[in-house]
Amino acid sequence: MIEVPQSFVVREECEKAAFQNGFRRHLGESQGWAAFASTTARGAIHLAAAGVRGPWFLALDHGGIIAELGLPAAVTPGPGKTRYAFDTLGELYATLNRVYALGVSLPDAPLREFELRVTNLPRTTEAERLVIQRVGQEVFRDALMTYWGGRCAVTGVAEPHLLRASHIKPWARCETDAERLDAYNGLLLAVHLDAAFDVGLISFTDDGDILLADQFGQDDREILRIHAGLKLRHVAAGHRPRLAWHRANLFGSTS
Repeated sequence: MIEVPQSFVVREECEKAAFQNGFRRHLGESQGWAAFASTTARGAIHLAAAGVRGPWFLALDHGGIIAELGLPAAVTPGPGKTRYAFDTLGELYATLNRVYALGVSLPDAPLREFELRVTNLPRTTEAERLVIQRVGQEVFRDALMTYWGGRCAVTGVAEPHLLRASHIKPWARCETDAERLDAYNGLLLAVHLDAAFDVGLISFTDDGDILLADQFGQDDREILRIHAGLKLRHVAAGHRPRLAWHRANLFGSTS
């Protein structure tokens, strides 16, 4: 039995879990589930428990987040598209942290943030258009920093000054703002990998394995410690068509 309405302790723990992970809008309770939302992350979450010692339940309605999590669904009735069960609050907290990060970085959250920030900005002159572009690049970087947990998608480097928001399909070659700001059109890379990726000296397979262009000299590879054993930490379905574009249009071109 799920007992959110019956137990003060369960109710408080659910609220604390939601609030501490960015979902601070309490939408109410229904049939044992407490619903929460965020002003910055897309999708609502629903929390419940079978008792004060768990298990704890999470229900989601955002298809993109569900696909990214890749967790086994719990066979339990309730709201949302998919429900999950966790033996401990620690497991629930870890998942909620990832749910929030995905909710603020997956399409079309960055686009919405960009449109909000540039709505009243002029776009007549080249200087004004450059301001718009800088705003978009800031939003894009923030989205990638969140999506990748503030670490390089390959090496895990976490120093922000050494990380770049690298477009897979370059900004100038995107046809729409939605494409430019799509978190799946980007990789958070350490500066040396970003530079090599940008000019086509490296690329990645659909499984995330690094590809090294023939013209990328062995001496330079060794100095930079870029080698065939490197791999993207994560590749989602949304990345694959962009990576295919990069391999077909930029990899090996050094242009």
